[in-house]
Amino acid sequence: MNAQAILAGNHPRKRVAILISGRGSNMAALIEAAKDESYPADIVLVMSNRPDAAGLLTASAAGIATVLIDHMVFGRDRGAFERAIQAALEAHRIEIVCLAGFMRLLTPWFVNRWSGRLLNIHPALLPAFKGLHTHERALAAGVKTHGATVHFVAPEMDSGSTIIQAQVPVMPGDLPETLAARVLEVEHKIYPQALRLVAEGRVGAA
Repeated sequence: MNAQAILAGNHPRKRVAILISGRGSNMAALIEAAKDESYPADIVLVMSNRPDAAGLLTASAAGIATVLIDHMVFGRDRGAFERAIQAALEAHRIEIVCLAGFMRLLTPWFVNRWSGRLLNIHPALLPAFKGLHTHERALAAGVKTHGATVHFVAPEMDSGSTIIQAQVPVMPGDLPETLAARVLEVEHKIYPQALRLVAEGRVGAA
């Protein structure tokens, strides 16, 4: 038995894919966490729907396989786009999928196929501020605390069960950019924690 298997508690590390659309800062945090051989998940694939996603270069530099599935090629056929994603995931024997700034809504066909194995990180304390522009909306609402949520993906946007959350204070004079930076710091901490919980089988979708 090799040292990796011993450190992982005799269980092979879960094979994980990360789906991105941009620079992939949360992707980078997950890759960094997985460098520890005792971590229960191995990032084996990074996939993007955009050819200009800077995160593809980051993943390649880390020795991780990358796949580009450009959604524009498929036009309005979301089903064909998702079947292409599914085929790539199957080809790499993926067990868990993490969305990290993946800016495409997924259909129930795909979401239900990965139920309990599809994670997303959202820059707000769900169920507050679902959707986009969370920091602007938090400031407009005058909340005192904001934060981030890692959750299982459900067919309805930002509605899956919560895995872990972290709060940050909203400071006087905050701008969306300053608040976003504070939230991003905790995102990079809680996403690896959440993936660990799922990979170890300690949490499941409700």
